[in-house]
Amino acid sequence: MFDLKEHPHRRFNPLTREWLIVSPHRTKRPWQGQIENANRTVAPSYDADCYLCPGNKRVGDERNPDYTDVFVFENDFAALQPEIPGGDFNENDLLIVRSERGICRVLCFSSNHGLTLSQMNSGDIKKVVDEWAKQYSELGKVEFINHVQIFENRGEMMGSSNPHPHGQIWASESVPNETAKELTSQAAYFEKNGSCLLCDYLKLEKEKRARIVVENEFFAAIVPFWAVYPFEVMIVGKNHRGAIDEFSEDEKPAFAELLKRITTRYDNLFLTSFPYSMGFHQKPTDGKDYPSAHFHAHFYPPLLRSATIKKFLVGFELLGSPQRDITPEAAAERLRNLSEIHYLES
Repeated sequence: MFDLKEHPHRRFNPLTREWLIVSPHRTKRPWQGQIENANRTVAPSYDADCYLCPGNKRVGDERNPDYTDVFVFENDFAALQPEIPGGDFNENDLLIVRSERGICRVLCFSSNHGLTLSQMNSGDIKKVVDEWAKQYSELGKVEFINHVQIFENRGEMMGSSNPHPHGQIWASESVPNETAKELTSQAAYFEKNGSCLLCDYLKLEKEKRARIVVENEFFAAIVPFWAVYPFEVMIVGKNHRGAIDEFSEDEKPAFAELLKRITTRYDNLFLTSFPYSMGFHQKPTDGKDYPSAHFHAHFYPPLLRSATIKKFLVGFELLGSPQRDITPEAAAERLRNLSEIHYLES
């Protein structure tokens, strides 16, 4: 008899309509590999050389205010710019270029240089959630902005240039590839079934209980059935919301609480400040209706076996399809069994 826990198989991602290979027979145990010693280095609350700390200089004569909680500013090294000449060319449908306008901002989560989301209290994270909602709404009203991408790269391993707790917001003229794929899949599912893809998926996960890591009244953190990275997590709202600015006043603190709980579990997994790329997928801001779009957050962490051993997409994964050995069910169980007391506080 075919067994998901024993035999190689493919799993389908209905959001991107792509497949991945799962090879559970390559690891008979939920976990193999060394465990690093706990990294108990505590960063200072203020760094005189940090360009994100309160009162410090950034580029040129720009100086940060003496902020105490969240702080937003226009990115000094923005990938997209609002004032550029329009233009495009197409050579034989092979060399295609279009100009792209945008606005890039940096959002500091806290004035405390030494914190991460996992070490902040839920009340302070709620202030970050409020600012995310404000920025999404504000940028989405700009005439040429059609999509707002909110994300955080945490840790040097993920390319973060500064350890100060912060994330980024890239508002663009076009809808990015990954969001566009998910929107197309959600719309197709809605047309075929008359219901929301992620609402139905969450209902199924709540029945099975195999991949839910943690949940509260309004949100659930799940290792997706189709997860590529070993400890990938998706946070899905239990109420159908198209974007973060649609959250109720009860949902905002609940989302903050779940962010705290899942990032604490991440740190406790390998007793280190856990690296990841995290971001939200939500409806575009182009003024069109997206009844099938369901707000959700993706966590893509690279760590595989310890604080220093990473998961790379190489070989067949780059040329064919992604592949994983540790099943999503085993990863969820591992995360679920961790403490919610941060290892630096224990």
